[in-house]
Amino acid sequence: MDINKVHKELIDSQGRRKYFSLLDPVLLKNPVKINANSIKKKQKILFVMPNFHWIDEDVNALWDLIPWNLCQIAAVIYDICSEVKIIDAYKDNLSREELGKQIQNYKPDIVGLTVLMDQYAEAAPIVTKIVKDISKDIITVLGGVYAMANPKRAMRDKNLDYVIIGEGEYVFNELVGFYSGACDLPKRGICFRKNGTGELENRGHAEFIKDLDALPKPAYHLIDFLSYYDHRYDRKSVDRPIAYPYARTITSRGCPEKCSFCQVPALMGSFFRARSPDHICDEIEWLRDTYGIKSLLFDDDNLLTNIKRAKELFRKIITRGLKMPWTLGTAAVFRMDTEMVDLMIDSGCEYINIAIEAGSKRMTKDIVLKPVDFDHAKKMVAYAQKKGLFVSGNFIIGFPTETWAEIRKTINFAEEINVDYVKLFIAIPLRNTEMYDLAEKTDSLIMDTYDADTMWSVGGLIKSKHWTADDLTILRAYEWDRINFSDPKKLKKIADRMEISVDELNSIRRRTLKNAKKAIVSRQDTSVTKAADISLVK
Repeated sequence: MDINKVHKELIDSQGRRKYFSLLDPVLLKNPVKINANSIKKKQKILFVMPNFHWIDEDVNALWDLIPWNLCQIAAVIYDICSEVKIIDAYKDNLSREELGKQIQNYKPDIVGLTVLMDQYAEAAPIVTKIVKDISKDIITVLGGVYAMANPKRAMRDKNLDYVIIGEGEYVFNELVGFYSGACDLPKRGICFRKNGTGELENRGHAEFIKDLDALPKPAYHLIDFLSYYDHRYDRKSVDRPIAYPYARTITSRGCPEKCSFCQVPALMGSFFRARSPDHICDEIEWLRDTYGIKSLLFDDDNLLTNIKRAKELFRKIITRGLKMPWTLGTAAVFRMDTEMVDLMIDSGCEYINIAIEAGSKRMTKDIVLKPVDFDHAKKMVAYAQKKGLFVSGNFIIGFPTETWAEIRKTINFAEEINVDYVKLFIAIPLRNTEMYDLAEKTDSLIMDTYDADTMWSVGGLIKSKHWTADDLTILRAYEWDRINFSDPKKLKKIADRMEISVDELNSIRRRTLKNAKKAIVSRQDTSVTKAADISLVK
């Protein structure tokens, strides 16, 4: 098979990825404004973060989720509503009965909820049923990555009235305006059932918001902000904040890169849109002065994409006296140079995570489609570490068509580049990505990814004549352990970064290896049983 030909079919004549092109992408330049005088009845709005503990007790699968997106949408609609409230059932660990009681007492007109990913999908119907059991008249709306990527699947829930497809601020604003009697339904960005029929009307992906500076600051006054940010993670990670209380911020949307495994272009688009450096600094100053934050987490996928803007931002942080410790979870190493690293450090950066993905040229160039120069990456890592940054790195094994020799090259490069901490993942072919299409075309799929949970650590979705899912599960676990923890000094450095003892880190290591063995056992038939950490065949 000619891999280049396969990928060529997935990139259009303008260099845009197939799944971005399918969105019929348009930039939103002039959002619909709701005239307050035209509102016939202001709506009472409730936003709900479902309790994901209802469906998943796996400590490795549950995350520290902050309802930033709900606060952002709430800020946009606040002035046209009679009241806006946010209930975070996940943070408060509410039972279904407790959530139902709060909803009943509040008596909302519209309930908006968010689900981050497929893994949590089952939580949405639980909430919509609770709502409709209280009153069939309450309008239910679902947003988030899961709904955006799977609107048809989400609308199988008969208690769900609308799915928001795309960026929700202005779409939800129009939806509220419609039920307030002030405007029509949004022309794009929603999926719903036509009146009197079960037929779905999908109005396509929302227009992409061009001017991010026009969006108001998130309505953090609707949540107990500091209760999210003034304590350490339950999840032990090198990505932790440096100081508390901290805050998360996102400075851009969309991604112009073409990484084949990534869903971002099909969700947030390939139009790279960025907030101005002064707008970002205004938010940092507000967070510091209002909430007393002492560190930042930049949640951008593409903080460094526009090199000129990134450097200007770091300079502004310095000149405006806003320097504080900050971390970056996704740093594009191919956008970095020594000046960039110096400015990052001078503005407070203490940790970055770079994404290398693969360690062979064929995988990087022809399969992953990522513009990584291995020599440049090694130089940037060495320079950043010399300047005092803690650097972690992402690596992925088990791509479609990848050979065992190429997997070993990735493992070898993960060791050679000598980052402070290696994150090693197993490829997951997500729908609406070129990697999923490639897996289909090469007959590499084992199962539909709709049925996949957080399988990045154990695999089991891609097959090959060169290796099995079990091979990858064991290799990933043991090489992650070997590369990161063979050197006692490195082991101690990682433990210190996680703010845990070496004994606690060793416990995490043992659990990781144990989970790998459990995953293999779970793939076997009923003749295989578990005994402690090993499997026994009857």
